[in-house]
Amino acid sequence: MVLSRAELKTRLGDLAQRFDELCRAVDHRALVERQSALELQMAQAGFWEDQERARRVIAELSDVKRTNDDIQALARSLADARELAAIAIEEDDDGLLGEMEPELAKARGALEELEIAMILGGPYDKESAFLSVHAGAGGTDAADWAQMLGRMYARWAEDQGYQAAVVDTVPGEEAGVRQMTLSIKGVRAYGYLKAEIGVHRLVRISPFDAKKRRHTSFAAVDVIPDASEEINVEIRDSDLRIDTFRAGGAGGQHVNVTDSAVRITHAPTGIVVQCQNERSQHSNRATAMKMLKARLIGIEEKKREDTLKHAYDEKGEIAWGNQIRSYVLQPYTLVKDHRTDLEVGNVQAVLDGALAPFINTYLRARLLEGRK
Repeated sequence: MVLSRAELKTRLGDLAQRFDELCRAVDHRALVERQSALELQMAQAGFWEDQERARRVIAELSDVKRTNDDIQALARSLADARELAAIAIEEDDDGLLGEMEPELAKARGALEELEIAMILGGPYDKESAFLSVHAGAGGTDAADWAQMLGRMYARWAEDQGYQAAVVDTVPGEEAGVRQMTLSIKGVRAYGYLKAEIGVHRLVRISPFDAKKRRHTSFAAVDVIPDASEEINVEIRDSDLRIDTFRAGGAGGQHVNVTDSAVRITHAPTGIVVQCQNERSQHSNRATAMKMLKARLIGIEEKKREDTLKHAYDEKGEIAWGNQIRSYVLQPYTLVKDHRTDLEVGNVQAVLDGALAPFINTYLRARLLEGRK
């Protein structure tokens, strides 16, 4: 597509204005100074003596550096686009003008990604997350669908540069899982993934049906912030019931034959968490306590934050009519988000972790809704 000179100038002007507004909003100069200060702290003798402080500094530096790098890369992209546009207009070169559309699209995409990152300014948005998938209506197909969703989020996390690990699974009777919990560690993991809270619907020809009929399955996704190391949560020992049991597995030399799995019940709230994927009872108990603290933080966040309350309300019953997104494999291929009406035809790419269009569109819609 060849842009007209007037349209080219308008689009460049709009992008430049949005970029300037973004830099002012995040105070880019202060971020650059903060990065230098954190790097100086890391270079000081004895930095590693306080492991907890060192961890916090490294995490903040990673966050600040990532934002600064993204801003600088976008500034270069916009400068290149302006330079190319100036040459194309001056030389009246339709060939160069034809190259401007993909350049502008690239710059616009980078700007929107950065805007989304800045949207995530809630009290826990920068934290890591625990993501749980629960099979709903649909029997064996639903259990298989829950496992597919777990894989999808693990692939998404990998693409984001996050660390994903399964901390608990409840196997399905024939296939898949009835429930799976992932620990996803990385800056803004919770902020992004809270857009996924809700019921997800799958339509396909069931691989478990000998008659090859089309089946509809449901699974629910829940996300809570893993902020337990940063925020103190009072938990009385007297409020806890701690049970140990033998971890499940497929058999073989790595199956733990002792009661290493841990289940913790919090009496005041009725919350039950469990972990069985670590190698020792001590590690499983520590992870389960982190999950409990995260769940308690999530409850408080749910009460205080309208956005999180709305997201949980969207989940509803894990069945027909409550889905936030549908994934159709037969008779056609389509993924549709029912909150934003965004549709993508490449279902396999989405199941392989290409969730950015859905997450970004939803977060942007919530931002616009909040401005009304």
